[in-house]
Amino acid sequence: MGKLSDNLNTGEASTRLSRRKFLTGTSGAAVSLSILRPELIRGSQANSKISLGLLGCGGRGTWIADLFRKHGGYEIAAAMDYFPDRVNAFGEKFNLPPTRRYTGLMGYRRLLESKVDAVAIESPPYFHPGQAAAAVDAGVHVYLAKPIGVDVPACRSIEASARKAAEKKLAYLIDFQTRTDPFFQEAVRRVQAGDIGRIINGEATYIAGSPWLRHLEELKLNPADPERRLRGWGMSRALSGDIITEQNIHSIDVMTWILDQHPLRALGTGGLKSRNLGDCWDHFSVIFWFAEDVIVSFSSKQYGTGWDDILCRMYGTTGTVDTHYAGEVSIKGATPYAGGRDGTLYTTGAVRNIATFYDDITRGRFEHPTVPPAVRSNLTTILGRRAAYKLAEVSWDEMLRSEERFDPALTGLKE
Repeated sequence: MGKLSDNLNTGEASTRLSRRKFLTGTSGAAVSLSILRPELIRGSQANSKISLGLLGCGGRGTWIADLFRKHGGYEIAAAMDYFPDRVNAFGEKFNLPPTRRYTGLMGYRRLLESKVDAVAIESPPYFHPGQAAAAVDAGVHVYLAKPIGVDVPACRSIEASARKAAEKKLAYLIDFQTRTDPFFQEAVRRVQAGDIGRIINGEATYIAGSPWLRHLEELKLNPADPERRLRGWGMSRALSGDIITEQNIHSIDVMTWILDQHPLRALGTGGLKSRNLGDCWDHFSVIFWFAEDVIVSFSSKQYGTGWDDILCRMYGTTGTVDTHYAGEVSIKGATPYAGGRDGTLYTTGAVRNIATFYDDITRGRFEHPTVPPAVRSNLTTILGRRAAYKLAEVSWDEMLRSEERFDPALTGLKE
């Protein structure tokens, strides 16, 4: 894997990622435990399971750990969360002894010292780069939730640790569910083969309510309490990257996947109007310009009720591709594709990624095809965020040169 600056510099020819990297390595059935190669898993014996540590024992962390267990090829061996109540509840559910439960900001380092084979990182996004890099340094395989980080230096860190993982023959997978969906894969393949003609413009949206209402009520009790702020990390732009990075990346990722390139520049706006706590915005509107003057309008909101959808549409000279997360995926026009719908994509996508991660480890596949597109879509969200914050046009190159690092002000939290 080349450096971020090599993979993602401006220019149409250099912005395009290999289609093979998008459409391979994203799905696969689990193999029999009998063919497990022990030399690929430190501390494992033939016919044994992959010992897995879970970093982040909140709702999604507990949920995905259960999917790892149901796969059959993993053993939940250790867990870490800043908060003792969360890791203890997790430990009781998965029968972990107290000695295999770790807390505090540095709990992940103690977990890695306990000699697990792999980690699933489900912590707030700010912590992803440091935890992933430490795992690779410890010789541990990495399963990483999106987004990969909150700023440009974080994206550089992820690319560097993934490159080191390849050198050390470690698996490193970024968990995007849509990229595992056969309907999405086939629609993208057809569009890139020319089935909707030349793309002129498009739209991407992420319309949803707020998942942080309970934490909002807790934060109101003492907004200065760093632990309350950490529990409600989705309202902190330094911890989450703001909603355009933490949530909206799903639709933005599909946008860059279909076009197979990053945008050249963006102009945006947005704001926070639905609450008076936290500094994450609750709506964004951004125009992205791609090569050949392809324009994509993006909008999102995270408040209220009445309509929810995560979509990406591209309009070509002979047709339209219409995609919805866990909804219909199709092409309409001169060369139609009926497509279909996976209404449980949130789960089935994770299940497929968990199976692929297992296969990567046991079969010695260390090409990491999920990393370059994850870096690109993450940087695209940062470009849109930066343009919206500045209320001005920002180029890809300007954004890429940024050394700004978000500071979550962790003072007062326990190590």
